[in-house]
Amino acid sequence: MDETDATPDSVLQQALRSLQELLGAGWEITALPGPETPRAEDGVIDSRVQVLPPDGQRFAELLVIARTALTPRDVETELRRISNVLRHARSHQTLLVTSPWISARTQQALQEHEISYLDLTGNASIAINHPSIRIKTHGASRPPKSLTANESPSPRTVTLAGVRAGRVVRFLIDRRPPYRAGQIADATDVSLPWVSRLLGQLEDQLLIRRTGRMITEVRWPEILRARAETYDLLRHNSYVSTVAINGQDAVLAQLAKAVHTATEQPRIAVTGSYATKRFAPYIVGGRLMIYVDPGPHTPDLWADRLDLMQADGGDVLFLRAYDQVVFEGTSNTRGVPYVALSQLALDSLAGPDRLPAEGERLLEYMIDHENEWRMPFDRG
Repeated sequence: MDETDATPDSVLQQALRSLQELLGAGWEITALPGPETPRAEDGVIDSRVQVLPPDGQRFAELLVIARTALTPRDVETELRRISNVLRHARSHQTLLVTSPWISARTQQALQEHEISYLDLTGNASIAINHPSIRIKTHGASRPPKSLTANESPSPRTVTLAGVRAGRVVRFLIDRRPPYRAGQIADATDVSLPWVSRLLGQLEDQLLIRRTGRMITEVRWPEILRARAETYDLLRHNSYVSTVAINGQDAVLAQLAKAVHTATEQPRIAVTGSYATKRFAPYIVGGRLMIYVDPGPHTPDLWADRLDLMQADGGDVLFLRAYDQVVFEGTSNTRGVPYVALSQLALDSLAGPDRLPAEGERLLEYMIDHENEWRMPFDRG
């Protein structure tokens, strides 16, 4: 089946075939006809299924919900209510949710509410007490191309990829709520309709919460990780590789001097391992990465100014900043400009080599010291 043409019924049929394969020979799966489709508040069960083990002694009954798409918000609203109805009724039935693909965040939400699930890529977590069935498998961690390749472009479709998303993400991370979509749009120079659509996506993923139109909660570590999945530090910021003949510390000293003597503040900022060391001193090694303006010759000018020699595989990289947001919130340490913590965490999580692991350590620091770096939104 082509998932791009998926309907709830086709998803249901393939899911039952997948369940049969998981259970193996001797097990019987039968769709139950008869009574009306069970309902729980505004939720509708798509099928009742009987699962009979090889010994034929005791069968299980599944209530299956098939969806062409599923979000954590769906779990928190409709599916949780259905599960609670069954639990409070002490029903012998087990709720099973299926979809072409279920994201990691949605899987987590389902597990938190003890709801079994199975997607068509192989992600499954099924728990039945009588007869005892425990199934846990892992499938695709990203949506299959077949789910997106043939989608018609829509102005309503937004993601965490791209420049606009980068600006909104930085705002959400750097500033504590409450605030509204319009205030985010004004602060980031991103259109209000686009911001509103992105916030809707984030709300569906339970990455933000709103009371009315006011954003009251932002799960910023999860947003950072989600943004990092769409971003690649060295691919989205073209770079020039150079060699520090006198060592990286000498480059930082020269950079501090160049910034101090400049007639106007240059747009330049250190990121990567050398920036992370200020918060996690046990980090050693790594390349020195420096953001500069995106002009075609800007890296060459800075390499000359800092006495660096261009060479492939060098230990100092000049990154042409993909957007001005990377220079927002920079701070100076011993005269050297460094990117903001939120930008540093994003760059690390989306970087090469050991940087993602360093990014996770940095997130731990940021969580422990949130009140020191994350400022309330200035409505003035």
